[in-house]
Amino acid sequence: MSKQDLYEVLGVSKTASSDEIKAAYRKLAMKYHPDRNPDNKEAENKFKEAASAYEILSDDQKRKQYDQFGHDGANGMGGMGGNPNMDDIFANFGDIFESMFGGGTHQRHRQNQGQPQAQRGHDRHSNLSVSLKESYTGTKREINYTHLASCETCKGKGLEAGTSAKTCSKCQGSGQVQYRQGFFVYAQGCTTCSGIGYTIPSPCKACGGRSRKQAQEKITINIPAGIFNGAELRVTGKGDAGVYGGPSGDLFLDIKIEEDKHFQRVGDNLECPIMLTYPQLVFGCQIEIENIDGTKETIKIPKGCPVGERISIAGKGFQTIKGRTKGNLIVITQCQIPKKLDTPAKETLQQFSDQIGTDISDNNGAKGGFFKKFLGL
Repeated sequence: MSKQDLYEVLGVSKTASSDEIKAAYRKLAMKYHPDRNPDNKEAENKFKEAASAYEILSDDQKRKQYDQFGHDGANGMGGMGGNPNMDDIFANFGDIFESMFGGGTHQRHRQNQGQPQAQRGHDRHSNLSVSLKESYTGTKREINYTHLASCETCKGKGLEAGTSAKTCSKCQGSGQVQYRQGFFVYAQGCTTCSGIGYTIPSPCKACGGRSRKQAQEKITINIPAGIFNGAELRVTGKGDAGVYGGPSGDLFLDIKIEEDKHFQRVGDNLECPIMLTYPQLVFGCQIEIENIDGTKETIKIPKGCPVGERISIAGKGFQTIKGRTKGNLIVITQCQIPKKLDTPAKETLQQFSDQIGTDISDNNGAKGGFFKKFLGL
């Protein structure tokens, strides 16, 4: 290797961190790799120079010697030498080339260790329809659903009693088999163990070694008062069972609130219309209404109450989720207009119309024929 400054070879400053040095070397190794530059002697020399520079600067002790004594100090520490062999480069920095060209075998080996690994089960999702009344009062609902349950025969181990899993002899538990093609190192999933790093000589006959079986379960769900449309209820531990003893996933229920013929929810308020006669609106009255849960509420209709008046009954709306407050019950006044009248009623109404006239004035003094149009006379 030439006596060029090693930091200049990698294109980094003398204060560069170890991560910056490694990143610079990876970039040069990719650029000048022999397989990318066949029969290119200049690229091969730059590849070797970068490897030699990295071999020294990536080692704290060698780097310190180089910073103090230059190339003479670095050469005294040993290593690949001034003109390294390609096999030495790949042997020393195999971990870098594995990550660059599809390796990572050693990490998988540490994770799998050639034995079944406990894994958390998947979450399950389902829809649940609830009436508006049930969402107001809260309720309990029994549901049936299908999920993967832990095998009772092998207790979730996937093995016949008294047996154990074996580390795959082909991949040595890594789940991958490493190949070299030219200077490239790459890995493929092991076909012997299907990439899991182990084999099960005596799998459980009930679950086929999978540690779980499909099962149908019936559970009771508590629907809290105040639940709203689009809410998601989480039932902990009721998803798929974990693999090989891992924790179970959760069951998530997406709530759909059904429409009600008479009531509707607006925020945390419960709204409903109330039909009144014209005299009730004119003279005022006190009436009893029934809330959505069947309870009775008494409300006072003021004199001269207009159609569309919103009368609020505090605290009779929906329970606030995760709170102690409640919305209100909002009663909206409507006027019941009879479609048919018998002769006496029609005559009485006509006399009333003649007596009060058909011209009306609003609060601003404007007149109109609304009453006449309203009665259809």
